[in-house]
Amino acid sequence: MEKKEFDKENFKEKLEASGEFPQLYMFKFIVPNGKENEIAALFPKHELTTKVSSGGKYVSTTAQAMMQNADQIINIYEKAAQIEGLISL
Repeated sequence: MEKKEFDKENFKEKLEASGEFPQLYMFKFIVPNGKENEIAALFPKHELTTKVSSGGKYVSTTAQAMMQNADQIINIYEKAAQIEGLISL
């Protein structure tokens, strides 16, 4: 399966149109079991909610963080994209 190209400018426009900053933003990711600590490292000052899949292979992670601007959100997604096997929701 080919990875889709990330349209950073389009995403930034949508984020900026979604409301005023700063705002509470919810990040959701699915990672292979054992990789949830790599997601937690992206949110050192925030609580992460995790749920292991029924088969135990994957972990869904959710973090809510106060973001100052759209660039801050994009920066987290770019760092998360480096995690092997990650799916952004």
